Amino acid sequence: MSAHRLRRRWRRPALAVIAATAVAVPAAAFATGSSPDTPHESASGTGALDDAYYEGALGKTGPELKSALHTIVSKQTKLSYDEVWDALQTTDEDPGNPGNVLLVYSGRSQAKSAHGGGADDWNREHVWAKSHGGFGTATGPGTDIHHLRPEDASVNSARGNLDFDNGGEPVDQAPGSRADGDSFEPRDAAKGDVARMILYMALRYDGTDGFPDLEPNDKAGNGSAPAMGRLSVLKQWNDADPPDTLEKTRNDRIHAIQKNRNPFIDHPEWAGEIWK
Repeated sequence: MSAHRLRRRWRRPALAVIAATAVAVPAAAFATGSSPDTPHESASGTGALDDAYYEGALGKTGPELKSALHTIVSKQTKLSYDEVWDALQTTDEDPGNPGNVLLVYSGRSQAKSAHGGGADDWNREHVWAKSHGGFGTATGPGTDIHHLRPEDASVNSARGNLDFDNGGEPVDQAPGSRADGDSFEPRDAAKGDVARMILYMALRYDGTDGFPDLEPNDKAGNGSAPAMGRLSVLKQWNDADPPDTLEKTRNDRIHAIQKNRNPFIDHPEWAGEIWK
């Protein structure tokens, strides 16, 4: 399948001022390797993490677990959309080349400076497509870096607002990824990451904070509904591709910036306990 090209856009300037609607974030939070603000080892250690951050959720299951986790992850610092540029350069930094970021679907390492302008630059991919619920780039779901990832602009365009499912034709510049008329299948190494990002968004944004109630469902082709699918496939991807060191480190770095975590990276088993 040929990937559509995005039209050229002006390059975003480096962040200097946080929008009035966003909570100020210390510049040090964007430093590579910033430590999370919890008493546990980096890269999602155990023990104190459960006792501290997830207090109130442990031992629960089903709707009670979902409600408890929603309360926990809703305590966060909200970023402006411009500020996302700098955040992603920390959260998705290539550990083998600190001047680059890793692209989520393509798997390619690309210079941090090559963003926002041309069709082969990287831009900000909303893994929960922003048209699914119509939140756009609003501070909140539109700027939540738990589901915003660097991606080649043309691959981002090819994915568009497609739901997630298996099958389709190969996607240019994204080896192992496939797409058809209503769904996108990421490469194997990104499948679990995608599943856990979608489930986080459904957990975090439940319609109580002025935004649509985001929910996964078991179909593709959801259009503008505040739903993403397919849930059964996402659960399979969560099981088949468990969190690796890169994903765990990313969760820690997001916590240092945004002050909340993705519970399904720390506890992948919670996906099956909430969505049975």
